[in-house]
Amino acid sequence: MAAETVSNLIFTGPLAWTVDAACVGQTDLFFAPAGERPETRILREARSRAICRNCEVVAPCRDWARSMREYGFWGGESEEERAAAGYRVDMPVGRVARYPKGDGQPVKPRESRVA
Repeated sequence: MAAETVSNLIFTGPLAWTVDAACVGQTDLFFAPAGERPETRILREARSRAICRNCEVVAPCRDWARSMREYGFWGGESEEERAAAGYRVDMPVGRVARYPKGDGQPVKPRESRVA
């Protein structure tokens, strides 16, 4: 499985802190599966938050997610919480990006095809 492969990687350099992360091997808990229902997401993120609360590398994890515009639950924050703090992902899951890479200015909504 891809999730197991990713969770077993050993990072160096700017990701060296991942070795000490409390979430090692629990990738499925920190990233939403396709079609996840809102009620299930709340429960999954609560379990993720509990793990992050006791993690010794929560600050570098959160900083990484914010600076790299990561998806998923990182450093005790969901994508929505990072967005509320002013750190947006490139394109929120399930939405059309309004802040694409480039100059960071909002783009005009698409024209309606219904006449």
